[in-house]
This record gives sequence, C-alpha cells and structure tokens, in this order.
Amino acid sequence: MKNFKKIGLAMAMVASLTLTAFLPNADAATQYTVKSGDTLWKIASKYGVSLNQLKQTNNRTSNLIYPGQRLTIPSVTGVTAAEKDLMARLVHAEAKGEPYAGKVAVATVVLNRVASKEFPNTVSGVVHEKANGYYAFTPVQNGEINKPADAEAKRAVNEALTFRGQGSGSLFFYNPKTASSEWIFSRQVTVVIGNHRFAK
Repeated sequence: MKNFKKIGLAMAMVASLTLTAFLPNADAATQYTVKSGDTLWKIASKYGVSLNQLKQTNNRTSNLIYPGQRLTIPSVTGVTAAEKDLMARLVHAEAKGEPYAGKVAVATVVLNRVASKEFPNTVSGVVHEKANGYYAFTPVQNGEINKPADAEAKRAVNEALTFRGQGSGSLFFYNPKTASSEWIFSRQVTVVIGNHRFAK
C-alpha cells in the first residue's frame, strides 16, 4: 500500500511539473532584492516591464519600497527578445541625434500602435507595416533598420515598456521640416521633443 502511495505521489508531482511547463509565464517570475537607491521605476525599467504590472504582481498600491525587500519581477508579456531588438534598431535609426526622451517616445509610439485596433497587434507587424507600397517607418524602407542598436536605444525601449499604459497616446511622429504629407499635419500634436512632433 505504501508503494502505491509513493507511486501516486510521484505521478502527481510529474503531472504538476508537466502542467506548469505548459502554463504561460510559469517560469517567468524572477525574484529581486531591493537595494539602496532603487525605485520601482528603476527596477521596472531595468527588467523592461510595465510599472503598473510590477506593482500589481507585488500587490502594491504605493511606490514605497525599502532595501532588503523581495519583489517578484513579472515576465514581459507580448514582447519577445527579438521584438525588443527590432524596436531598439528602429529607435536607433529613427531617433539618432534626438534627445533620450524622444527615443523613449518613438518606442512608445510602436507600443501604442500594438495596443491600438487601427494597427497590427505585434511589434513586428507594426514595424513592418506597409501601405500603398511604402513602409510606415523610413528605416524599414531604406534598410537602416538592419543596423545594430546602441545601448541608449535599448535602454529607451526598456523604459517605453515600463511606461506602457501611461502617457498621451501618441500613434505617430514626424519631423515638420522634412514631412511631406499634409495628412500628418492634421493630427493632434501630443508633445514636441527635439526635432520630432508626436501626434495621435
């Protein structure tokens, strides 16, 4: 009888491990110990997760944290490592020479488009979207998207992921000195950063 109980327990453990392996984000939870000088914003940016998601995962309503506290870092849902790299390459190509805030805003436009019903629902789909024979983003059209991103562009993408769900809902950006489409000038401007106007 003891052997049957052991076999039953072993089978239950295997079934549990097998089920866990197929659950989404089952291995995604990472533990982080808060260090002096940390903020929820810095931690979320470091891991490229939404600030709201980090707070929800840890049942937090305030931003107060203290050294030694353990936090669970949720997985980045919906954005793969390859898509983060694609976004960083787009940011690098589109916002080279622009202020850091402008680089974050360019990445945020991509994420806002993914969340909008008007655009494809993946980063790759948004970046490679084509209409009337032209790509939505010039670097995809001219091949600049294929150049590697720098560290600042990668950091901007992580910050945009942290910022997701907040902000002014920009879906477009353009340089008013070089833009040739009258339509883009008709969009509501949300913010101006460097040489770019962001709009929705």
